[in-house]
Amino acid sequence: VQLQASGGGLAQPGGSLRLSCAASGRTFSTYVMGWFRQAPGKEREFVVSISGSGRTDNADSVKGRFTISRDNAKNTVYLQMNSLKPEDTAVYYCAARISLWNTRREDEYAYWGQGTLVTVSS
Repeated sequence: VQLQASGGGLAQPGGSLRLSCAASGRTFSTYVMGWFRQAPGKEREFVVSISGSGRTDNADSVKGRFTISRDNAKNTVYLQMNSLKPEDTAVYYCAARISLWNTRREDEYAYWGQGTLVTVSS
């Protein structure tokens, strides 16, 4: 499974960005897809995940602001980020897990994209 993340960039506080992650493989609908992020000087942390059936799990820090979705026909997962804050600045990574069940543990995701930088600043 290969993952290609895109859509990062510069946004103002309160603004929005949408990240995309395109996946290879014929069984994308069976993957749990997750987004993680790593801010400068900090450890990588879980952001949000979505199962093949559409069940989602959001970290408390992004609830009500970030929405994950997927298009199984396009083998793509999206992260819509609204009401961005400076503390959302980080490299965002998409990850895939061949499982029915969501997880927040990064060691349970076998496949990772290259990361895309999101900077929130005025």
